[in-house]
Parts: sequence; C-alpha cells; structure tokens
Amino acid sequence: MHVLIVVSDRKLGMVWKQHLLAARCRVDLVAGQDAAVAVLERADVRVIVLDLGLAEGSAFAVADYASYRRPGAKVVSITRDALFSDGSIFQHMPNACAFLPARMPPSDLAAVVEHHCRSS
Repeated sequence: MHVLIVVSDRKLGMVWKQHLLAARCRVDLVAGQDAAVAVLERADVRVIVLDLGLAEGSAFAVADYASYRRPGAKVVSITRDALFSDGSIFQHMPNACAFLPARMPPSDLAAVVEHHCRSS
C-alpha cells in the first residue's frame, strides 16, 4: 500500500506518516505540487492524503495530475477551515474519496487511508 502525503506543515505530515508506517503503508511525504507530481510519475500510489491549503502549488493540480497519471489513486482531502464543507469537493475533485479536518486524530486518518488502500 503506497501512500503519498502532500502537506505544507512538515510536523503534521510527520505525525501522519508515522501512523501510516505503523499501519504498514509505504509513505512518501512532500510539501508541494512539484514534489507530488515527481512521486506520482515514478510510484504506484494508491491513496493521496492531500492538504487543500498547500503553500507550494495547487492541491487541485495534484489531484488532476493524479487522475491522469494514476487513475486508480484515491484522494483523501484535508482542510483546516470550512472550505468545501458543503461537500462540493467531490464535484471539483472526482478522485476524492474523503473530506477530513486536519485536526482529526492521526489514528482515524490512518484507518481511512488503510480502508481506501484496500478498496482500490
């Protein structure tokens, strides 16, 4: 199970990564669009944990590229605010499979990711 975490907050990303490693996932952690695209070009990623508020590049560009390069990959979108709280993320990002708050317990995130890795 290969997971790509794309998040600007490195500390938060490391917490998520540790929980996913404990769930026996292979994990790449990157901070922005260019690095995410580089991983998607070389790796068979099954789930992308994607911070919608990226400081470097666009989360939508990452999801769009993933839908082209890795059409089976699912996107777990993460937000720190009420952005897309109406569920419209699923209309804007067809490969989105979940919409979660950044402050959720990391063990819950790992469970969601593990579920979607198995179903992909």
